[in-house]
Amino acid sequence: MILNTGQRTDIPAFYTPWLVNRLRAGEVCVRNPYDIHQVTRYRIDPRVVDLIGFCTKNPAPMLPYMDLLAPFGQFWYVTITPYGRDIEPNVPPWEEVVRSFHQLSAALGTRAVGWRYDPIILDAHHTLAWHRTMFAAMAERLAGQTEMVVISFLTRYAKTRRNFPEGRDVTHAERMELGAFIVERARQYGMTVYPCGGGDALAPYGADTGGCMTPRIYERALGRRIHFPHYQPQRRECQCYLGADIGAYDSCPHLCRYCYANTHPARVRRSRLA
Repeated sequence: MILNTGQRTDIPAFYTPWLVNRLRAGEVCVRNPYDIHQVTRYRIDPRVVDLIGFCTKNPAPMLPYMDLLAPFGQFWYVTITPYGRDIEPNVPPWEEVVRSFHQLSAALGTRAVGWRYDPIILDAHHTLAWHRTMFAAMAERLAGQTEMVVISFLTRYAKTRRNFPEGRDVTHAERMELGAFIVERARQYGMTVYPCGGGDALAPYGADTGGCMTPRIYERALGRRIHFPHYQPQRRECQCYLGADIGAYDSCPHLCRYCYANTHPARVRRSRLA
């Protein structure tokens, strides 16, 4: 079984004590976000759980507990983007997150830790040239720490349009120009680019368009085969195997304005007080 922790909230950043408690208890109960009367109990046992997948903007709180996670297969995505507090109010400075990334890579290996540079936002300040400069600086700092970087461009979900109305769609021409640059610069630092739900447009430049959370990636991280039950992808252009997520929507205090998992900051504050 694959347990995911990062589709609905950022558990390592804000809920490490809770996760540590659940790991020690050996089980977790998760409420269906679309049916409050349905609760699923998952065993957290290395004999049952093949891999725990993390997706976080701040792995630092979890680092002291890596021994507790050691019996489990792991794959970590760490999102490191260069935006300011006007867009990502409570995300640590990217230089701090890079240091935590290095620690994860040293503990787990370069195939078990991936970098996410997403979403890519384009506007009057965050221009193509700005992204080229920032991506190159980050890639240099992460060279030798990972073999992969995932990119995606801002998707204007309904929640995103409400909380980030000034965010705009990125044109195809912009996607191709910046995407081609990122693929080439990533290659220079030993990384392959995996577009998230971006189709095959960047494949001719050398991007791997086979999905960023797939059995192939998980098995490569673990160095062994895993049995994957049949899974129906959630989006036509997405091949990822997302598995069971143990988080909850409207609970992430990063309060990134582009986030699809938070309805409104006020709901997050209420969730934290509940």
